[in-house]
Parts: sequence; structure tokens; C-alpha cells
Amino acid sequence: MSDKAVSLSEIDLSLGRGPSRVHVLRGISLDVEKGEAVGLVGPSGSGKSTLLMVMAGLERPDSGRITVAGTDLGRLDEDALARFRGRSIGIVFQAFHLVPTMTALENVALPLELADAPDAQARAAAELEAVGLGHRLNHYPAQLSGGEQQRVAVARALAPNPAILVADEPTGNLDEATGRGIVDLLFRLKRERGATLVLVTHDPGLAQLCDRTVRLRAGLVEEPVAA
Repeated sequence: MSDKAVSLSEIDLSLGRGPSRVHVLRGISLDVEKGEAVGLVGPSGSGKSTLLMVMAGLERPDSGRITVAGTDLGRLDEDALARFRGRSIGIVFQAFHLVPTMTALENVALPLELADAPDAQARAAAELEAVGLGHRLNHYPAQLSGGEQQRVAVARALAPNPAILVADEPTGNLDEATGRGIVDLLFRLKRERGATLVLVTHDPGLAQLCDRTVRLRAGLVEEPVAA
């Protein structure tokens, strides 16, 4: 059995149309081992977030092959890809992307309900307890602080017990102290569950916590750097 959680081979991707079309990723090949924590770093516009979205199956490359948890994403149609992503990949964004009309419990239960999990509410409550929000189950996003909203987002990402967790600037909208709490939470839950973590960050301190960092520049892997 392969020890690769994610395997990218010659990934090319351009975005936009006509004169505004931009070559974002240029023949990127990269492997991420199971259980590894990898930080994607580099200047703004280097392709970090786009590469993360390709790994998460949210962007399809123009060419190249991507395999996640042993599944070739290029062989899946949109419905199959959505189902695979729902059970195998947890996603945390910089903007929390919570549904404002749903409580914390309902937000976390949503991916479980979409997957027809029979115990969605109970599992969602347990996940919120795990991130320290067992007392905020029935609060709406507007009633939560930024740090609490990101904790809800982390709980939602982890509720299906995905093999792979991807995070795009997970502390970008938080103050330093709150951001540190989110980082500690992410890495603790990753260790406890044996998940693979790939995150985009501009924070050198956060990057150093990873097992390995991969630096991008102008859509190319510049150099892997040992953390």
C-alpha cells in the first residue's frame, strides 16, 4: 500500500480567459506522506492557495495527475468528486465560511448530514466539545468571536474523520494569541487522529511547526526546505 497521502505529477493550471489568462501552476510534482504536516510558503501570487485547492479537489488542473488517499481525482466526475471530498478531505479557510443562519452545531453537522451519517448531531456535538465549544452548540456565527468561528470551522472539517486536512491561512483573520490557539488545536487534533495536514501560511513560526515546508515562486516549486 502506498505511503503517499497526496501525489501530484506535472500539474499545470491556468486561470482566467483571453488576455487576462494567467499560468498559475507550472508542472508541479509533489508527494505528501501519510501523517505528514507540510507547509506551503512563498510570496503572494506564487500559487500556494491554488495548489492547495487542487489537492482538495476544488480546482481541476489543465493537465497532470493528482492522487489523494489512493484515488485518482481526474477519474471522478463532479458528483463523485464531491462525495470523495466530503468523506476524505477536511478544508479550513482563512474566511470561516460558516452558514450564518445555522448554529454551530448545525454547521458542523452539515457535512455529516450530506453524507447521510445517522448520528450527525451527536458527532457534531462531540467535535465541538473537542475544540472547546461544547457550551456554544446553539450559538450562531454572529454570536461567536473570530477564534470561536474558526474553531467551529475546524470541527466541521474534522467531523467526517478525513484522512487529509488542508488549511489556507487558517490564522490569517485572527490576532496573534487567538491564532496561536487555533494552530495548537490543529496540530493536536492532527496528531490524535493520525491525519495528514497541508497548510498555506505566511507565518514563519507556523511553517516551522510543520515536518517540511515547500516553497513556491511563480507557480513553481522553488525548493523543499527541512523544517
